[in-house]
Amino acid sequence: MPRPIRATISASALAHNFQVAKAHAGAAKLWAVLKANAYGHGLERAARALEAADGFAVLDFEEAERLRRAGTQKPILMLEGFFDAIDLPLLNQYRLTPVIHSSRQLQILENSKFPDALDVYLKVNTGMNRLGFSAQSLGPAYDALRKHPKVREVTLMTHFADADGAGGIRAQLERFVELIQPFDSGPRSMANSAALLRFPQETRGDWARPGIMLYGCSPFGHTSVDFTAERLGLKPAMTLRSEIIATQHLQRGERVGYGFSYEAPGELTVGVVACGYADGYPRHAPTGTPVLVNGRHARTVGRVSMDMITIDITGIPDAGIGSPVTLWGEGLSADEVAGAAGTLSYELLTKLTARVSVGEAP
Repeated sequence: MPRPIRATISASALAHNFQVAKAHAGAAKLWAVLKANAYGHGLERAARALEAADGFAVLDFEEAERLRRAGTQKPILMLEGFFDAIDLPLLNQYRLTPVIHSSRQLQILENSKFPDALDVYLKVNTGMNRLGFSAQSLGPAYDALRKHPKVREVTLMTHFADADGAGGIRAQLERFVELIQPFDSGPRSMANSAALLRFPQETRGDWARPGIMLYGCSPFGHTSVDFTAERLGLKPAMTLRSEIIATQHLQRGERVGYGFSYEAPGELTVGVVACGYADGYPRHAPTGTPVLVNGRHARTVGRVSMDMITIDITGIPDAGIGSPVTLWGEGLSADEVAGAAGTLSYELLTKLTARVSVGEAP
């Protein structure tokens, strides 16, 4: 028998979450963001489930090639554009739309010859200060693209740093509007998941770029009561399950796990679950991180090991060897688990390792 840990991916949940995004987007078109192997859900699998999207956004050329080889005909947006001149033939070969975010990329475009015209996105730095052109460099960059004989449509884009936080989007949105005011009225792309959910009217633009919400998690985590995945109508697309493979009965004062970090306050029954940080479970998850056992809430105790976690099943008398354990997903949001572990659901979903078998939900 294979080790019992398994992740299942729900195509119906992905499709449902896309419709939630579409409802917020209004008339705007949607790039379904499939970077990082579709946030750990499987690139091709997610693309099939999200076939209603107007296009797909990825990060590297290997992902774009896989999508084309799988038969995808939709537009593909390269979120970091190209990385060197050697990449330019791939833009034409796979019919890709690059994001231009640096003067080096502009220079490569100007110095290279390629056969077919391209649509491009021009990244505007509105204060996040990662990628994009500033106030001083934006005008020359825009002019260079408009004059380039092989550039067709130029879409202006930016990315919000605090759409899920106290700062919101106002300052960056005002900056974006100010910076692009001199240019003609071409397409705009602004909203990520958080902006689309929280500020849809202001940020949807012509193309929105939902990511984490498509996978059933909230960009606001689990602590924002009004914006939990459940309140937003999102369904978990990935469920990670395992089983209890052993039990231990502890007396008061006995300890469990590496470093003896947890001491039983009284009689305790511990279930040992086949899941650890080598599977992608967060090693830093503390005692008290939630799990489901036989559909009932339980909690971890002690440190996470490479291959095992230990959980308190004292209050679940029917739990024992073979009992199913949900680590996150259906019935237990990855946002809640991530919050307990001091991280984000993004990290949980993308850190699932290759030794975990993955299949589609029936």
